[in-house]
Amino acid sequence: MDDMLRILHYLLSFVILFVSGVLLIILKYKILATPFILTVASLMPFGLSVGIVRQYYTKYTKPYVWFATIGLLAIAYSAFTGSNIKAFAVPIFHGVSGLIIVLGPFLVKKYGEGNPAKGFWWVSVGGIIISAAGMALAFLNAGSQLLFFSVAIVNSLLSLLLLLMALAFAWGFMKDIKN
Repeated sequence: MDDMLRILHYLLSFVILFVSGVLLIILKYKILATPFILTVASLMPFGLSVGIVRQYYTKYTKPYVWFATIGLLAIAYSAFTGSNIKAFAVPIFHGVSGLIIVLGPFLVKKYGEGNPAKGFWWVSVGGIIISAAGMALAFLNAGSQLLFFSVAIVNSLLSLLLLLMALAFAWGFMKDIKN
């Protein structure tokens, strides 16, 4: 049962990634201004991080699933109501989820259970790519820019970054599945 839940969490992430790509193609960049995009975008790190915790850090599964679910609900609530909860829910939830995605594959041997494949670190690469894109978008939404990431640069690179992230995730998980 736990394997099925883990697989469903990973599947959720890849379905959200696919749907996000299709919506970006159809609706262009105006989709980024809609209130539900924050919630939909939060489902991807939710699924990946919960899947990684379920697979490699099983003793933390129950508390982390609760934490992640509460964070996801807080983000959804703030996205649709305009609540100020977003000011702390997004950085905390995305921060912890992102750290699990980026650092989790590297720390399994020391702190987790199981033996991930040598190429599983590609999941971390995908996490780093989407983290950079997400931070650039967050700065733009706040009215400033991160380093040289202007609106034009972010808009021109976003699709490529999503593709590279998806390829890195797919390669890392493929290596792990073959293990």
